[in-house]
Amino acid sequence: MLGSGQWGQEETRELIFIRGELERDFTAAKHNKTLWEIVSARMKDRGYTRTLDQCKSKWKNLLNRYKGKETSDPENGCQFPFFEELHAVFTERAKTMQRRLLEPEAGSGSTQAKKKVKRTTTERSSDEFSEGEDEDESEEEKPARGISHKRKKSDSTVLDKSPRPNSGTSTGLQEMLREFFDQQLRMEMQWREMMEKRAQERQLFEQEWQHWMEKLERERLMVEKAWREREEEMRRREESRAERRDSLLTTLLNKLINDNN
Repeated sequence: MLGSGQWGQEETRELIFIRGELERDFTAAKHNKTLWEIVSARMKDRGYTRTLDQCKSKWKNLLNRYKGKETSDPENGCQFPFFEELHAVFTERAKTMQRRLLEPEAGSGSTQAKKKVKRTTTERSSDEFSEGEDEDESEEEKPARGISHKRKKSDSTVLDKSPRPNSGTSTGLQEMLREFFDQQLRMEMQWREMMEKRAQERQLFEQEWQHWMEKLERERLMVEKAWREREEEMRRREESRAERRDSLLTTLLNKLINDNN
């Protein structure tokens, strides 16, 4: 089925059902682009091809209708058809938020904490739905047009309920920082030892190379000296043969001259 045009009722109910299955993940996640991709993939598995932007836009439209005047208007006979499905999703959201708020304050036993949890669970309708709509915003979208007075009150209440750091957390953070700096120091010492070792190896290699080059130079000089001595010996022999040849020719010429006379 192509993902274009109007949304059918069955397709819309599938979207609400899939979004409800991932409600806990949407509540816990800061960036929900990946979750909307999962919603789009599950819609495709059920025969409805819709992009993540289409699913997100449809969900915002459903939220606006659920919160607005179109939710239920008996006088005009305009009944929102998906009220029960969305009401079940947001009821589950309220329960999830209650459990998350109880976890940091478990074991404290303070009356003030119990009053805060009770007040948060009773403020169900518009504040929670506004938070849900803001969580569904992607990084590329602009923020909503404005923040109401109730939204500010709800945000301050949630901030009051957030767990505050204690001495144990500070001690653990200090231990982590100390271990980090110790590790950096050990790595620096290892790096210096490695560099010193490489410098020593390079120095030994240069000494061996220099010794080898000196040996080659000595051998070259010896070969050149032997070659010069051999050339000198050959030159002397050639001169000696030339002198004997000249002497023999002179003797023969004198003998011939004497014989003619």
